[in-house]
Amino acid sequence: MANPVRGEVELVAGGETHVLCLTLGALAEIETICADGAPMTATRLLSVLEALLRGGGSSLTASEIRALPLDMETVAGAVAACFERAGA
Repeated sequence: MANPVRGEVELVAGGETHVLCLTLGALAEIETICADGAPMTATRLLSVLEALLRGGGSSLTASEIRALPLDMETVAGAVAACFERAGA
């Protein structure tokens, strides 16, 4: 269960609830992912999702995350909500 006070957001995928959190480690990963300033793509969004899931304590691998049945609009909304809750 996500703790909104910590800035956590829930994402339901594959019949399971996953927690996203913008930690300092996740932020560092995201800065690296977006360092070139290129536009957001689905691939890049999935990389950001991976960082936020790790911040939320997930042990899923990148391939496991990419194998989840994900709706990209839902993913984008969860990622945006995570940044919003973190005040970023």
